[in-house]
Amino acid sequence: MTATARHTMGAVDAIWLHMDRPENLLVIDTLMWFEGTVRIDRLRAVVTERLLDRFPVFRMRPAEPLLPVGPPRWVDDPGFDLDRHLVVRRLAAPGGDAALRAFVEEHISQPLDLAHPLWEVWLLHGYRPDDGGPAGSVVLARIHHAVADGIALAHVLLSLTDPADDAAPPPAPPPPDDGARGPLRAALHLFADLARLVRPEAAVDALTLAWQTGQVVDKLLLGSLPRTPLSGTPGIAKRAVWSTPHDLAAVKAAGRATGSTVNDILMSAVGGAVASYLVARGADPVDLTAMVPVNVRAEGPLPAELGNRFALVLFPLVSTDVDARTRLDRTRERMDAIKASPEAAITFGTIGAIGLTHPQVERLLVDFFSAKAVGVLTNVVGPADRRTLAGVPMTGVLGWVPQAADQTLGVCVFSYAGTVRVGFRTDAATVTDPELLVAGFDAALAELVALGGSAARG
Repeated sequence: MTATARHTMGAVDAIWLHMDRPENLLVIDTLMWFEGTVRIDRLRAVVTERLLDRFPVFRMRPAEPLLPVGPPRWVDDPGFDLDRHLVVRRLAAPGGDAALRAFVEEHISQPLDLAHPLWEVWLLHGYRPDDGGPAGSVVLARIHHAVADGIALAHVLLSLTDPADDAAPPPAPPPPDDGARGPLRAALHLFADLARLVRPEAAVDALTLAWQTGQVVDKLLLGSLPRTPLSGTPGIAKRAVWSTPHDLAAVKAAGRATGSTVNDILMSAVGGAVASYLVARGADPVDLTAMVPVNVRAEGPLPAELGNRFALVLFPLVSTDVDARTRLDRTRERMDAIKASPEAAITFGTIGAIGLTHPQVERLLVDFFSAKAVGVLTNVVGPADRRTLAGVPMTGVLGWVPQAADQTLGVCVFSYAGTVRVGFRTDAATVTDPELLVAGFDAALAELVALGGSAARG
């Protein structure tokens, strides 16, 4: 692309550009923790070589058409300044978890500037975790959903890192397909195998099957949510909380002992967290539906323009008041049912069709389908081995995709280097105490791990 490069925004990308609203920004927020101080000069070099030079869209801003017809475009930002997008700050003393949460909550409520490329990276110094873990820097990356979907951006951000045993200065960027096919991998793993359904010929077959059975159509068109303490009209302020890392090996062992997958265990724990939250707020626990993105991007290098390529499924969490074994069994049954259904293929086609309508129609349709779910849930399988950024070891990572319309809950489960942690991003006015969700997840996961131990011994 030349200095005057521009290209038409994809129809689905335009949906997320137009869906931005103060109460629910369409921004993907990623946190990365480090053991030691990340130097800004080395981070600038990495961002320039591996982000700006490989993906020109990070130097571009959105531009609406001059006439009220046609799609938006990405155009070069003539005033691009890396210092506008890559900023250094020091957390308020003593730099503990409360200071980090306060910084994150302040910034994830702020919109990105449409006059410039839709991303920002905050390098935060002075973090000292409350649990006595290693002190160091934290990176908060914020990238608009119009640029790319969550799994593509996970690939992009993780491609800034190197293997932990590589202490040399960051090398020149690898060829594009190295980031997609090499040892650095990330996946939206909850329904990763649904991608096989989302082919043109499979989509036609799936749509025919859906109309024949009526089950998926009823779910997408007629489903509704009960009123609970998680229901409300979102405001601008958001909360962000997260767990300490859990041992992934223990989760895998519990899965093997109970005949379940790691996903089954983790999604059961999320359901348990929601159930315990409803009980703590004096409500009867009921099953609530979460919206789950499904990656349908083909294997291979990411295109330079990135963009969005994903489907959505509605997953009913087992958030009623049941014992751990029953919750796990029901979760596995529901996950298996979705995997056997044409839902992903239908929603993939539906999202594409919505993107061809007028922005006002887009908003109405997105609001309609978003009202079927309390929020958005992702489960990302990150690198199995430790990574470094600018020579500094990374100790953890979380990333939240945005909610839409009146959704109040965002859940991210992210595994990395033998650990797994959960993060909750909630509407501050509706969910005033999201720490209860973290405590509920920790307790539910401990129950499931113990259940796995009992099954192994029995």
